[in-house]
Amino acid sequence: MKYGQYRLIDLFCGCGGMTQGFVDTNKFYSVFANDFNVEAIDSYKANFDPKGKHTFHGDIIELLDKELCPIPKADVVIGGPPCQGFSLLNRKREGDPRRRLWVQFLRVVELSQAPVVVMENVPQLLSSLEYEEICTALSALNFKHIKSDALIAANYGVPEVRKRAIIMASKLGPISLPRPTHMNPKRVKKESDFFSDRTLKPWATVKSAIGDLPKPVGTEIRNEPSPLNLHFGRTPTAKSLERYKAVPPGGNRFDLLKNRPDITPDCWKRKKSGGTDLFGRLWWDRPSVTIRTEFFKPEKGRYLHPTQNRPITHREAARIQSFPDDFVFCGSKIEVARQIGNAVPPLLAQAIAEEVVACLKKETSPEYVAETSKGIKYLHKLNGVRG
Repeated sequence: MKYGQYRLIDLFCGCGGMTQGFVDTNKFYSVFANDFNVEAIDSYKANFDPKGKHTFHGDIIELLDKELCPIPKADVVIGGPPCQGFSLLNRKREGDPRRRLWVQFLRVVELSQAPVVVMENVPQLLSSLEYEEICTALSALNFKHIKSDALIAANYGVPEVRKRAIIMASKLGPISLPRPTHMNPKRVKKESDFFSDRTLKPWATVKSAIGDLPKPVGTEIRNEPSPLNLHFGRTPTAKSLERYKAVPPGGNRFDLLKNRPDITPDCWKRKKSGGTDLFGRLWWDRPSVTIRTEFFKPEKGRYLHPTQNRPITHREAARIQSFPDDFVFCGSKIEVARQIGNAVPPLLAQAIAEEVVACLKKETSPEYVAETSKGIKYLHKLNGVRG
């Protein structure tokens, strides 16, 4: 079923959080998606391609080199290709340059003739050499209008202070990053004056996202209607439960050390400084910290429930990430957690999608032409193709 008028390609799509946001505008429908993780692809199919006609599992390089699947025409290509340019482990830029997966991303852009591109990644990308290379490649492919910034998901209605680098590029004319719809309530006056707009809402809170859920039942995915199917917990040891109880609202591992040094791990006793989110408890009246792939482990971050002595559940994490309850997740509970933690929050993606719609509605600019021979040659050079 087509949900809109514009064709969408999602690469490195995961379970489809970004596609969900675009589809929620009622302006886009998916025509091609790819990811290397089979469980994530199963989730994508379940939500956007039930017949499995245009969703492909596998290595994007192999799919393109062996022409294992045709790349359809599209209006926008979105996705989060893994980048390495800022990695401390890759300072010498060793290895096959074709493994720079953003190059493969742009190969699909070339083949699809999409006039708009949206790339997302970690914020460090924007200060890396790789970012400069991406912008150079986009310009060579005639994307004359490029905007980028690190966006905070909470500024777009997501109850989570998640920060992601967003690169938006267009051949059609100027394209804009989405303007915030929400703000930190502590900065309402200052930020409202800055935007000359007093209609911005305060950040959504953890309570607004999960406050209506009952206590979780069981320790496995349940054969029950959503949202209860993913609302399960863990079976903590007696010591773990005592540790949970020692952390007050908004507290963390330092409170554990203060209140119960007898059950505080030795490694935490020795580490007197460091992040304040470790083994932390969420606040009801604030957004969550970034939901990562192991949110069910309190030792990994601020993932204790605001009032109950337990980590948050898969359903709570999905809601904090702004997934609707009827979104289908496939795979084991570990795989589902990975999909939730790796996803672009749909509400953030929807705000981006609205700007893409505004760009696509513009009259074709005089500069908009098919990929120039210069651009194609540049991309082939990056991909190790002669000619």
